[in-house]
Amino acid sequence: MIEYYDITIEIGNDPYVKFFRAHMVILQYRSTYLQKILTTNKRKNDGTLVHIKLPNISPEVSNNNN
Repeated sequence: MIEYYDITIEIGNDPYVKFFRAHMVILQYRSTYLQKILTTNKRKNDGTLVHIKLPNISPEVSNNNN
């Protein structure tokens, strides 16, 4: 479990939804797709990022069993 994170991402559609907690800087560095999404979202006054939903990504695709 990630103890310190600054972004939550929801993928999939009900009832098949998966949540991820991550570090925004790493996502921006590793993914141009997420970089575009993250630069358009603004932080709330309390320092947390607005929840991001990616319904077009299947939770099964996100499983990485390496």
